[in-house]
Amino acid sequence: MAWFTCVKGKVSGVNSLLCVGKRENNFLRHLYQNKNVSVKTLGTLRTALNVWRNSAQVSFIRLNFTKQQRYTQLNDMETKGATMEEDSCDTDSTVRTNCGKRKNEETDETARQGRGKKRKRGGKQLRAGERYVPPPQKRNPGVSFSQEHFAETSYYFEGGLRKVHPYYFDFKTYCKGRWVGKTLLDVFKSEFRAESLDYYNKAVKEGRIKLNETPVDDLNITLKNNDFLRNTVHRHEPPVSAQPLEVLVDDGEVVVVDKPASLPVHPCGRYRHNTVIFILGKEKGLSGLHTVHRLDRLTSGVLLFARTLEVSKKLDEMVRERQLEKEYVCRVDGEFPEGEVVCEEPILVVSFRVGLCRVDPKGKESRTVFQRLSYNGRSSVVRCLPLTGRTHQIRVHLQFLGFPILNDPIYGSSAWGPNRAKGGLVGMSDEELLEALIEEHRSKESLHLLDLPDEEVSGKHGLKTECKVSAQEHSDQVTVLESSSGACDDSSCEVPLGEVKAELSQELHKSTSAVESEGEMNGAQKEKNLFSDEAPRTAKSNSFVRDNLCGECKIVRPDPTEKDLIMYLHALRYKGPDFEYSTQLPDWAKEDWLQD
Repeated sequence: MAWFTCVKGKVSGVNSLLCVGKRENNFLRHLYQNKNVSVKTLGTLRTALNVWRNSAQVSFIRLNFTKQQRYTQLNDMETKGATMEEDSCDTDSTVRTNCGKRKNEETDETARQGRGKKRKRGGKQLRAGERYVPPPQKRNPGVSFSQEHFAETSYYFEGGLRKVHPYYFDFKTYCKGRWVGKTLLDVFKSEFRAESLDYYNKAVKEGRIKLNETPVDDLNITLKNNDFLRNTVHRHEPPVSAQPLEVLVDDGEVVVVDKPASLPVHPCGRYRHNTVIFILGKEKGLSGLHTVHRLDRLTSGVLLFARTLEVSKKLDEMVRERQLEKEYVCRVDGEFPEGEVVCEEPILVVSFRVGLCRVDPKGKESRTVFQRLSYNGRSSVVRCLPLTGRTHQIRVHLQFLGFPILNDPIYGSSAWGPNRAKGGLVGMSDEELLEALIEEHRSKESLHLLDLPDEEVSGKHGLKTECKVSAQEHSDQVTVLESSSGACDDSSCEVPLGEVKAELSQELHKSTSAVESEGEMNGAQKEKNLFSDEAPRTAKSNSFVRDNLCGECKIVRPDPTEKDLIMYLHALRYKGPDFEYSTQLPDWAKEDWLQD
């Protein structure tokens, strides 16, 4: 009965306070209605009432505690449980639950727990049978390649070529908007056509395809927003020239290299380790570089990198304001006219996938100055000064003038017609031109020269044309992630990139079936580069590890010839307000060079 007496006393006290408050309100209302009462008087009365109210409340609390202590002493001998309830009840005038928490506290905690559950489920309640998708992780836009990426595999040299040991690699991506609501089977069938559906079914059985880091057991699973897809593949890279990558300048602000032909600047398409960025990182210890401009894979010459973001922005500003003077040298087919030749034809991008451009009135204004340096009876060496920076500018203008660059797989192709688009005369639509170019190289088994995606090189599927008749070429439109074709690099002039942040930086797949362990790499035979005594010595595996699902492992491809690895275009010199970088003339640009 102690708790009942306690509650009864509290109720009585509360009723007393209510009565007092009611009388105060009536008294104050009466005073306010009396117009003869001054404001000063009302203020004095209010102050007095506040003092009285506080003292009355304190007296009530003291009286209440006195009664509570008395009741506690009387009932302490009867039951300890009642005493505990009474003590918890008496510590506050607010009614509590049996666990000692206020009702509003319990409500707040419940709400917090509910909110936590919602966050764990992605912000909404899941219906029965609905698949949970974790929220996307924050991605660091400033991520660069590191030693972890460089250690994925190693080089070896053979027959004058730099080759890469095959390695396991994870392609990773979040679900794209156009994939939402489609099944994995539909996505692989429409957008990842490099392999057959039979391959993907076998990959699922071996756990190589994961959704949100969980192995997929059925390709008919429907994709949702924020789904994270990981596809592990056995990756082969095409060989490149074993000519050493020479560092011309490294002064703490810029790194200047003499890029050999056949090397892409950064990872794109089938190339990753056989790129300038990876070779500098793996062999020279240079990482975190900012690309200022790009050269096409088949073009050689001066290539600039900025060490810091500040220097990169400074150089980008010089490019935009045309403060950089660029000089190229090339060898063209035929006898180029003597004297200075200026071409100002606008250039339009036909296909970003293949990197195909042409002269068109709807294109962007372009200007190139040419001057013949020598002629050997069959071909001419020409000095080129691009005054604007359009994609393939030098190559397109020389084709328009009727003197395409030797070994140019695109603009020297007969797919353009008997006159090879001299004077801008093509005689076919962009779609027909692109198809004819693909078919010509397919018939010659030289599709690799166009750097097309794997599914088109393999010929497993028809060509997915991407002609942009009215597309306007822009320096920022061809990014690292889109550079799966010849458009990934600019062969005729530099496209300012600012800070190229490659988003292809995936983690190394740690698998027991990896191509080589680090210890095997270090212990394998080493072979010295034939081109230079200072060339790096890298491991060459004694045995080739085959992957049971990899189609490339079952194919023996012939090594590329020298003609496949070079186009006679060279970036000779770069000059700015306070710097100048240059290389030596390549052998094919000298007057005594013998043409086959």
